[in-house]
Amino acid sequence: MKRLLTAVIALPLLIALIVKGSQPLFAAFILVVAVIGLAEFYRMALPGRKTEAVVASVLGAPLALVPLLSNPLLLPVLTALVLIAALALLFRFSDIRQAAQEWALLAAGLLYVPLLLSQLLLLKAEPFGECWILLMMLIVMSGDSAAYYVGSALGRNKLYPAVSPNKSIEGALGGLAGSVAGAFVAKLTFFPQLGVVDCIATALVLGVLGQLGDLFESLLKRSCGVKDSGTIVPGHGGILDRLDSILFAAPAAWWYAHFIFTRG
Repeated sequence: MKRLLTAVIALPLLIALIVKGSQPLFAAFILVVAVIGLAEFYRMALPGRKTEAVVASVLGAPLALVPLLSNPLLLPVLTALVLIAALALLFRFSDIRQAAQEWALLAAGLLYVPLLLSQLLLLKAEPFGECWILLMMLIVMSGDSAAYYVGSALGRNKLYPAVSPNKSIEGALGGLAGSVAGAFVAKLTFFPQLGVVDCIATALVLGVLGQLGDLFESLLKRSCGVKDSGTIVPGHGGILDRLDSILFAAPAAWWYAHFIFTRG
């Protein structure tokens, strides 16, 4: 019931933000999501580093806004963040044997959350940008739902039991079929500019990447010994639990929109 109520309330608000919201408003939303997502990542990966986690979350989240700035800023921003993380651990290590691992995890969080989230800003700035974001969401969500129901009904062969014991090969294939169906629903409703080839290509690529993103976050949670990344989304866990597929699918969606669709 919590999952249903959250979806009924949050999904229309999110769609309204994507479709009607200005680029600055959408960027502010992405910034907030990046802060929360980073905080969840560091809470899982570095539970004993609360101060560093807060500082890294606040300083690292603006990396998601780099697409709004001139591209030459990307290198110095990344460099500064890496140096800050290194200096924080140089003078605040608790166990010298863990210092290298902790530094790597601090840096990994910056690459995983805000850098991948920044692709959504690039995508929104494309022609039909709002449609592309909605298409990506529909592909991922329909694939996720189809994978669950097909896997529950027909799942026999485990997909990757070491990482996600409940997922099956049958469910994954059903998920891809659901993603294709979702892409054609988008074409028939809000994105008629898509061609048949566009529907199939984006559904398969984004559908596969969405499933891989879900598996990757499951890997992180199992490695950290947690069930959910957080509790901020009632009935759904944390922000990263809702974003895991989007983080992997968003870069490919932008690449397709920018390099293939606009030149087709």
